[in-house]
Amino acid sequence: MRLLGGGLRALRRDYQLWIMIAPAIAVVLIFNYIPMYGIQLAFKDFDFSKGLTGGAWRGIDYFKQFMDSYLFTDLMRNTFLISLATIIVGFPAPIILALILNQIRRKRFKNVMQTTVYLPHFISIIVLVGMMNVLMSPETGVVGHLMKGLGLGHINLIASTNTFVPVYVLSDIWQHCGWNSIIYLAALSTVDPQLYDSAKIDGASRMKMIRYVDLPALVPTIIILFILSMGNILSTGFEKIFLMQNALNLPVSEVIATYVYKIGIVSNQFSYASAIGLFNTLINFVFLFAMNAASKKMSNTSLY
Repeated sequence: MRLLGGGLRALRRDYQLWIMIAPAIAVVLIFNYIPMYGIQLAFKDFDFSKGLTGGAWRGIDYFKQFMDSYLFTDLMRNTFLISLATIIVGFPAPIILALILNQIRRKRFKNVMQTTVYLPHFISIIVLVGMMNVLMSPETGVVGHLMKGLGLGHINLIASTNTFVPVYVLSDIWQHCGWNSIIYLAALSTVDPQLYDSAKIDGASRMKMIRYVDLPALVPTIIILFILSMGNILSTGFEKIFLMQNALNLPVSEVIATYVYKIGIVSNQFSYASAIGLFNTLINFVFLFAMNAASKKMSNTSLY
C-alpha cells in the first residue's frame, strides 16, 4: 500500500510528463503488445470460422516442421550471412563518419555535410531499389557501362548470387550511415572542449585526439547500440530484400522474413508462418540477452 501511495503521489506530481509520453505508450501498447495475443497461432491449427482462439492444439509441431524442412539450412544461412555482413561492415560506418564530421571546424561546411549524408535516409525503399535497378542494369545503367568499360562484361549485380549480398549491404550503409551517425555526434558533443585544448598543448595530433578523447567518449554508446543490433541478428528486414529478390538471386536472397510472407500471406498457412516468425523472435531474444550479459560482465555496461 505504501508503494502504491508513493506511485500515485509521483503520478500527480509529474502528470505533465506522463501526458507528454502517453501517445508513445499508446503506440507501443497497440502495435507491440496487443498483437502478441496472436502468438497462440503458432501452437494451433488456424481455423477461419473459429478465430484466433479456435482450432486444434498442435503444440510445437510447426516448429519441428520448420526445422525439418529442406529450406531450413538455406534460410538460416542466408539470414545470418546478410545480418552479420550488415553488422560487421555497417555498424562501424556511422562511427567513422561521426568522427570525421566531428573534425570539421567550419560550422557552415559541417552543416552542409551533415545534411548531405542525412538525405539518403529519407529516400523510399521502393525508390531506392528502383534507382539500383536503373543504375546497375548491365545494358543501360551507368554502373553497367562502367563495368563493361573496365572489361568485366555484362554482370547484373543485383541478379548475381555472388554480388547480391555486397550490393545489399553497401546500399544499406549508403542510405542509413549518415542518419545513424547522429547519435554518435550527440555523444561527441558532450566531450569537454578543455580536453581537446589539453591534448593540443601536449602536442597530440588529430588521430591521437580521436583515439584518446573521442573514442573513449563513444564507448558506452557503441556498446549499447551494438547490444541492440545483436537483438536483430535474424531481422534482415522484409521490404528491401523482397523488392531486390528475383529468380536468379533467390538462392542467396530468400531469408526468414520473405519466407514467412510467402508461407503466411501467399499460401495462407498462418499457423506455420506464425511459428517461423516466433522462432525468429526467440533467436533474436537469446542473442540480445547473451550479448547484454557478456557486456555487463566484461565492461560493466548493459541495458539494465
